[in-house]
Formats: sequence, C-alpha cells, structure tokens
Amino acid sequence: MEKQPFIYDVIGIGIGPFNLGLAALLEKTPELHALFFERKQEFNWHEGMLLEGTTLQVPFFADLVSMADVTSKYSFLNYLQQHDRLYHFYFLEKFLIPRKEYNDYCRWTANQLDSCCFGKAVETIEYTKDQEEPVYQIHVRDEQTRQVEVYHSRHVVLGIGSAPAVPAAFSPFVGESILHSADYLRNKENILNKKSITVVGSGQSAAEVFEDLLNEQENHGYQLNWYTRSKGFFPMEYSKLGLEYFTPDYLDFFYRLPQEKKDEILPKQDLLYKGISATTIASIFDKIYEKTIGNAELAIELRAMTEVTALKPGEGGWTLKCRQWVEDSDFDVDTEAIVFGTGYKSTVPTFLDGMENLLVRDELGRLEISKDYRIGTTVPTSNHLFIQNGEIHTHGVGAPDLGLGAYRNSIIINQLAGRDVYPAEPKGAFQSFRVKTPVAAY
Repeated sequence: MEKQPFIYDVIGIGIGPFNLGLAALLEKTPELHALFFERKQEFNWHEGMLLEGTTLQVPFFADLVSMADVTSKYSFLNYLQQHDRLYHFYFLEKFLIPRKEYNDYCRWTANQLDSCCFGKAVETIEYTKDQEEPVYQIHVRDEQTRQVEVYHSRHVVLGIGSAPAVPAAFSPFVGESILHSADYLRNKENILNKKSITVVGSGQSAAEVFEDLLNEQENHGYQLNWYTRSKGFFPMEYSKLGLEYFTPDYLDFFYRLPQEKKDEILPKQDLLYKGISATTIASIFDKIYEKTIGNAELAIELRAMTEVTALKPGEGGWTLKCRQWVEDSDFDVDTEAIVFGTGYKSTVPTFLDGMENLLVRDELGRLEISKDYRIGTTVPTSNHLFIQNGEIHTHGVGAPDLGLGAYRNSIIINQLAGRDVYPAEPKGAFQSFRVKTPVAAY
C-alpha cells in the first residue's frame, strides 16, 4: 500500500511580522503541526527603509505576541533581557522602538522557530480530495536547489503582505534613478550623486526619505523637492481616543456595517494610518529652519496640493509634469532622481490562480472575508484559507496595524485548535461605537 503523505494542520505562506507572530503563538499548541514558507533567504522587514533614527509608529507592546500573551518567551521585553538590554531600554524611556531593533527582534524570533522555512517559494496551491481527507496541496520550490516539493495541509494562512505601489503611468520608468521608497537604501548612494532629487508622496515613508536626504544635502549640494497631491503635509492621528479605532471593539463595529457604508467610511480615515508622525514633521521643520539662518537661500521646495501627472526623459534627467489642483495650474520640474513614497497595495499572488473558481469575491473583485479571517469559498469546506493584512475592505483600518496582529492570530489559532487558546474578545476601547444591538456576524 502506498504511504500517505504527512498532513500538516496549517501551512503559512509568507513570513512577515504577522505570520511570524502566528508561528510564535502556535508554540502554545504543540498538538498542531505547522510550517511557514518564505521566498527570501532570511527575515528582513522593509530593509530598504531601515534608516537611522526611524522608529515604529506603534508602541513596543505591538510586538509579535504580547497583545495576545504577555508571558510568551518571544516578547520584545524577553528579547531585551536575552540581549542584556533591559536597563538600556528602561533608561531610553520611549514606547516607540527603533525600526532597526524591531527588525533584529523579529530575526531573533525567526531563528528560534523550526517551523519557519526561508528560501522556499510557493508556486501553486490546489484544493484536492484525492488524499485520505480533503487537503490543500502546496508546491514549494527551494530557491537554491530549484527542486520542488509537495506539502499537504488542512488549512492555509496567507501572509504575503503588500507590494510597493508606484502610479501605473510611472512604473515603466522605475530603475536606478526612479524608485519606490522600499528600495531607497539600496539605491541611496547612487541618487546622492544627482544634482536634483524629488520625493513624491505624503506618508511616513516619503517624510523619512525627505528627512534623510535633507541631512545629506549639505555634503552633496543637490536641489531637493517634495511634492504631494494631498491637501498638506499633515500628521497622522495619534490622540488616545483616536487610537481606539485600532481595537477589537472598533473592528467588530466596522465589520458589521454594510459594505457600501464601509466603502464610504474608509477613504475618510486616511490620517488614521497614512499621515506623518508629528515628531517627524517637527524634526523636518526644525532642520529647514536652521538652514535659513542668516537668510540663507534654500535649495528646497515643498508643495502640497500638487499632483505629478506625467514623466518625460529630459537632458541629463527627467521632466515632471505637475498640476496644482486647487489653482488648476500646470508647471514643469526638471529632476535627476525621483523617490516615490506612494505606499503599498494588496496583491493576490499568482499561486492562487488554480483556486480562482473556489474563491468568493464581491462585485469589485475583492475577496470575501469572514469576521474570523476566513476567505469565502464557493463550496462548503472545513478546510480554511485564512488571510493576514488583506482585509482592510471588510475589517477596516486596523488590518495593517501591528498592534492588532497578535489579536488576529489569536482568532485564527482558536479556530485551528477548536478551543480558546487565547482570549477571544478582549475589550480595548472606553468609547462606544454602536447604538443598534448587533446581529451575529458570520
């Protein structure tokens, strides 16, 4: 008799902070057999933006595990203790930790988890009933040997993250002198030698790139521009009651709204997660102020309400076609390098192509996702596809937030285990979001 392949309880695809946190929290359920695959050879989180002086935009409690289990050995505080840094952090007296240290903490965690497999690229997923029980059949290519192995799992968790978003009209030009902020550090030395650099975008990444270039400007002497089509260089909402929009309470309220109401609300909540930290804005202003002492002329231009509409090759560089949309005025700018700090977009990976007929989508082509993070399927099945950070249209602004990652993972783990391994519905907000008595969410 042919030996049946081993069936895992769950396989995670992609190892970013969310699936890494899931792998760490799963250690409390040794009865569940899990594997996680990542195409990269090692963990690195936004390595192109690990700039000196930058921090997370959430408190250190938003580590991989603490918001679900503060006793976990994979907490950030235990990382500090194991690296003899507790007193250093104690005297630092800051909630927002350096981004480089968060990345190092995640690498420390990943190196301890045997379930995390790097250098493994998932090529296809298929749902099959050919085995002794229905399973997902996953083809995985080793990036070094190029060999493909097949794995079987009852459940799959998609943690494939998001991709850098460059406006479609400009993506054909992306290269060494035109790049997304995600590739900034890899190309920094090249663009520092340019005579003029333009940053496009109004979020935290654009601001951090602009500030870093501001720091380098005196040594290199380039013209530095910063344009955004937003109404201004505004701070991200960071008041205490505003932060309660990143709680399970608000998530539950938002999920129960009709989809048309969700689509109406989301565009009006940009500054809850897309603005610039007030600290970064203040630092940029202070540095520009110092540069103007003695009425010194600035080789700096900041323009809000300005949309970059086209890009054309110019002599020694590029010509940006711009429009100030409030005045309805057009102008051109010559620049030798452009950094797009234009955010990220959710993507559906090609390895899901073979399962398209199984996935339920709404009228806009978005995946239908249950309150407990299961992707809707066209046929009833007890084999679930879960998703991490692909549910902003159904669950709201907290989807990409690190502070809700451990909560989402606790919901997923409780379903995998068939019991409450972690607290299911912690209360997070003082304010009330609803008046109506909620109906049950599926």
